Amino acid sequence: MDGLYALVLAGGRGTRFWPVSRRALPKQCVALGGEAAMLVQTIERLLPIIPIDRILVATGREMEASVRALLPSLPSANVIVEPWGRNTAPCIGLGAVEIGRRAVGAMMAVFPSDHRVDDVAAFQSAVIGAAQAAKSTNALVTLGLKPTHPETGFGYLELGRVVGEWHGHALHQVERFVEKPGPEMAQHFVEGGRHLWNAGMFVFGVDTIRDAFRAHLPKTHEALERIANHPDALAAEWGNMDAISIDYGIMERSRHVLTVPVDMGWNDMGTWKAAGAAMPRVSGGRGHAYSVTSRDTSGCVVHAPGKTVVLLGVSDLVVVDTEDALLVMESSRSAQLGEVVRELEADGKVELL
Repeated sequence: MDGLYALVLAGGRGTRFWPVSRRALPKQCVALGGEAAMLVQTIERLLPIIPIDRILVATGREMEASVRALLPSLPSANVIVEPWGRNTAPCIGLGAVEIGRRAVGAMMAVFPSDHRVDDVAAFQSAVIGAAQAAKSTNALVTLGLKPTHPETGFGYLELGRVVGEWHGHALHQVERFVEKPGPEMAQHFVEGGRHLWNAGMFVFGVDTIRDAFRAHLPKTHEALERIANHPDALAAEWGNMDAISIDYGIMERSRHVLTVPVDMGWNDMGTWKAAGAAMPRVSGGRGHAYSVTSRDTSGCVVHAPGKTVVLLGVSDLVVVDTEDALLVMESSRSAQLGEVVRELEADGKVELL
């Protein structure tokens, strides 16, 4: 689509993918399961619909070198470096300012860098439909994923009326956002068919999102406008912005949000347990290693490139081996791994971060 830019968010540390994910080489820059790094996969599925010169990547200072090395064909000026992490709203606002400098009336799509998409054609079609809808309606548009199971770790979108059709996709009004429901409510959402997973993928006009910042995050809007007028003011203004996600700061406060339902074989790859579902099958579970031998074992996730792993009489474990660290945990504890990394940081074990 002409005039469509992409902003790929690649600033997260990925603490729940420790010990593979580190500050200088976060999970989105690491090849898991023998595949290309998730950031590379994200860029590759965008290229057929958005040229490389209109794809921007936002990352942190510690990760900048890894991102640039991984994406040698990306123009140097297309890497946006945040002074430090302040959540997604300031990052997306900064991306809107940069895209606004390059093209008047541009549209922008925002994507996390650590998602897996199996049906790339369905993804690309949904993005085009979302962009056409955003341009026609001046709405904030999100891609809503049809839930496959009652997941309690995701946010949900409640579908409202259909407002139109673009590129073969029916766009719905979003009635409300629902944050991480309990098991019974999640089951009700799946069975009812009126709720979608909120995947954190958005499309909107640059002018539209800047107006949304003005309405809902005025302090951040003012700082962004000063950066727009004086690019060298970024370091001084960054701390003046609200450290808040785009979901909480803008999407949930706006009354003009649309969604395009899409089924594209999506996985958020947020934990080792989630990533395991996308890894090759090995004896006793899934993973990537020189070889895995198991007996009376099931449901395990293994990441030990170059190693032989033997699993005997265990179930639902995550085993991750690196040069300087070994992780063994129950897969159900995957979401707690970030807490352990923070403990390592508090103990001053910076060499493991």
